[in-house]
Parts: sequence; C-alpha cells; structure tokens
Amino acid sequence: MSDSTQSDLIQGKVVSRGELHRRVAAWRHAGHRITLANGCFDLLHVGHVRYLHAAHELGGKLVVAINNDLSVRALKGQGRPLMPADERAEILAAMADVDAVVVFPEKDVRAIIREIRPDFHAKGTDYTAESVPERAEVVACGGQVAIVGDPKDHSASDIIRSRIEKQRIDNQKTAKPTIAKRKPAKASEKGKDRQTKRPRPRR
Repeated sequence: MSDSTQSDLIQGKVVSRGELHRRVAAWRHAGHRITLANGCFDLLHVGHVRYLHAAHELGGKLVVAINNDLSVRALKGQGRPLMPADERAEILAAMADVDAVVVFPEKDVRAIIREIRPDFHAKGTDYTAESVPERAEVVACGGQVAIVGDPKDHSASDIIRSRIEKQRIDNQKTAKPTIAKRKPAKASEKGKDRQTKRPRPRR
C-alpha cells in the first residue's frame, strides 16, 4: 500500500456528524453493531490504546468521538489541549481498531448517542456503569454501557504534570550558581572613610 493510499484511508475515517450518521446506517444495514467510545485523547498513551482495543472487542464498528479544542480547555484548563483536534483525530484514525472518528464541541456525547444510537457505549475503568454521565441516554436509545480497558493507572494530565516537574528539577540541577558582585563604594562613602581614618601619633 502506498503512503498516499494509506493517508487517504486514515483521512477517510475522520468524518462529520452528517457523514457519521450515514455510515452508521450503512453499517447497521450490513448487520454490524455500533460501539461508541469518547474522550479528549490529548496525549495518547497505553491506557488509551488498551481502552480502544477493549471497546473494539465488543464487536461491530468502533466510533471514537473526541472533544474539540474549546471543550478540552473547558474540561482540562488553560494550556490544554497539547495537540489540536485535527491531529488528535488523525492519530486515532490511524489505529486499526478504530472505524470512524468524529470531533464534537459539547462537553459530553449525549447528542451523538441520540444521533447514532450505539449498541454499546464503552467507558474506561475510572467509571462504573452507574456513574457514566450519559447512561440515561444510552439506555433510552436501547444500548448498554460497557466498562472496558485496564485499571486507570495512566492519565494524560498526570503524565504532563510529571514531565513538567522533572524538567523543573533538571533545570535546577543544571543551573549555574550566581555569585553576588560587591558594588563599588560611592565617592561620598570613600570620603567618609578617609575622614574617619586618623593618622597614628608619632613617638
């Protein structure tokens, strides 16, 4: 497969909301089930890979919905995301487990759940089936919440904080000590010194 063909396949996985609706309808017509996963995916790590692989293992087609830049900032704070939405989407689309990627502006995926009515809504192990914010929408649309992936031992926010702290410590170790230079005495102070120094009497 040529690089251009592979690039076209990856880009073809990143879709609009309207195109996603059409693809889901076609997949359902072909007998596939639909699984929805979502998140910021700001700094892709092994926890994300395992979560998406486990979501794919539920069967059918895996749709990944990612927060756009404004909603990531609202959720994670200033300085985030580290990567813009189009780059995050392209990285996820390159994964074999992922069938489609869509970017959304909302803080959660309730609207997308109503639009595509997934058979499974896959969430990570930092949730329980009862604590998933969109649970009511999933059930109302005839789907199930599935908790998948490995234990929540990996976090993009934690990784970023640890790298910043390590850099700060390394900078402190390599910083050269500053030696304070003595300021030259002012002319008026020199005059005072001469006045206060009296000659010793001769014997």
